[in-house]
Formats: sequence, structure tokens, C-alpha cells
Amino acid sequence: MAVRAEQAAAVAETLVSAGYRQIGLDHFALPNDELALAQRAGRLQRNSLGYSADTCPILIGLGASAISRLGEGYVQNELAQSSYTRHISAGHLATSKGYRLTGEDRVRAAIIEQLMCNLEADVPAICAAHEFDPIAIFNSAGRLARLAEDGIVDIDSGFVRVRQEHRFVLRAVAAAFDPYLDRLPD
Repeated sequence: MAVRAEQAAAVAETLVSAGYRQIGLDHFALPNDELALAQRAGRLQRNSLGYSADTCPILIGLGASAISRLGEGYVQNELAQSSYTRHISAGHLATSKGYRLTGEDRVRAAIIEQLMCNLEADVPAICAAHEFDPIAIFNSAGRLARLAEDGIVDIDSGFVRVRQEHRFVLRAVAAAFDPYLDRLPD
């Protein structure tokens, strides 16, 4: 893990010194690129394809195993190409599973997206926008306290900020807000 972190830091340093801006976790863009402009304007988004300046709330995935983001949740197409093709050829949707987001899911997704895009999230403000109690979010984010103890994040009045030198563990910080992570099958 330490070697990977050193490699990531070396690559980031090289690109930043060449004039690129670091976007989120692992993207880089020139200062006038749409991703850099979106980040500066606070409208950078992240979806299953990576970082995006597109603010459209709906993403339609095409092809086998593609994931679509809809207003109410997510759907995934058939994983096997043969099954996907059979459904499409018959004039049917090729979705194999879906998930309807709960109110809490929406809050957690907004927090995770802010962390992944901006390395910080105002948890109480996000909760207020969704009419959700921030205490419930923090009470279920046990890993977050350990990350703060380790000096990876700073927490001030519910505002969570990932320290710049620890951005390579950004996924671990976001995972602290994902209650489904521990329930995933092996």
C-alpha cells in the first residue's frame, strides 16, 4: 500500500508541476478544461464512469453490465452479452436488477459525492437539504472517528475535510458513510 501511495504521489506531483490540476481522487485536467472549471465552480459530479462536468441527474448506460442512474435509483443491464443481446433483439429492456434509493441513501450519496469531488463535505448542510438528522449519519459512520484519530480527516462542527496529503485514501473516507459496504458478498 505504501509503494502505491508513493507512486500516486509521484505521478500527481509530476502532473501538477506540468500545470495540471488534480481533480478528485485520480483525475487530472488543465486549468481551463471543463472538469477543472466545474470543480472551481462547485458543480463537479461523479458517477459510475468517473468525474463529470455534466449536471444531468440521469445517466443511461448502454451495453451489457452498464449501470444507469435514474431519479429514483439505479438499474443495471444484463451482465452476459448473450442475454443482453437477446433482450434487446426482442425489443425489451435488458435490465437485470435495480435499486430504489431511500431518503437516507440520497443523503449518503450526496455526502460521498462531495467527498469524492471536493475532498470535503458539510454533512449538516447536506442533511438539512434532505431533511435528515445528521446525528444518525455520524452515529453510523464509526470508521470516520478512526480516520480522524489517524489524522486523515479533520472534522469541525460536522464539516469533514480530507487532508490533502491523504487524498489517496479518499475512497476509505467515503466508505465510512456507506452502510452497505460491510454487507457486500465476498
